Amino acid sequence: MEDSYIQRVVEAALLASPAPLSVQQMQSLFGEESPAPAGSIERALERLAEHNASRGVQLIEVASGFRFQVAEDVHGHVARLWAERPARYSRALLETLALIAYRQPITRGEIEQIRGVAVSTGIIKTMEEREWIRVVGHRDVPGRPALFGTTRGFLDYFGLRSLDQLPPLSELQDIPELEPELPLEPIALRADTPKPQTDDGDAATAAAATDDVVESTASVDDPAPDDAQDSEEPRRIGGTAAETTSDEDEPTHPNPANRPDIELNDATTQRTAPSPLEHDHD
Repeated sequence: MEDSYIQRVVEAALLASPAPLSVQQMQSLFGEESPAPAGSIERALERLAEHNASRGVQLIEVASGFRFQVAEDVHGHVARLWAERPARYSRALLETLALIAYRQPITRGEIEQIRGVAVSTGIIKTMEEREWIRVVGHRDVPGRPALFGTTRGFLDYFGLRSLDQLPPLSELQDIPELEPELPLEPIALRADTPKPQTDDGDAATAAAATDDVVESTASVDDPAPDDAQDSEEPRRIGGTAAETTSDEDEPTHPNPANRPDIELNDATTQRTAPSPLEHDHD
């Protein structure tokens, strides 16, 4: 079977598929009777990537495999074809998502301690419905709080192969430093001021003592605030909360398996195997 024919099959499959395709999935397209020679799929992907490097549609690799997507520099023009406006997410959701991405595994209480405000149940539910986060275990402390981590769907959505591709904190100089939305130290409340709740439930935001808390913890289903970030800017998403979480220059991705206080589920890690394209160059 000629390599040129295999390349045409791979290209057609990638254009027709609604989701990224792995090398194994593309290999299965040829069946057992006439399988593609070893290494032919990888070579076809290399040639397609080179051929489309300067075109309007480019071949990229994400966590789930390979896909064609519109080049970043022409996306603004092509986006006018879509009648629906892209989803916009609140600042609170983006900060929470970034904290999970950079500090995972992390509990809801730890997120609230870093941000200085209660995390709305609607925010957690929204990210779980979009399959961006999941429960990866429980911390071995009283109450056994859930530990959250990102998913393969999160990597695919933001065009990443692995968490290692998240931008380092040192490269996020263009994002203003975010201040806590409430002081972390206790403050005295007036006798007629209801005490804000910080636990689960919709009352965590509805009963907050200031309007800022309600505004900052609005879920995605609420009207987006003026400073909401567009979901089409994954690099800014990664950095928005990164500057609020740590003074370190580089993000760390602790291995949950080495943490004695963490009980993990079966599938915790989300790292993907090295790209088949990278093996060809070695």
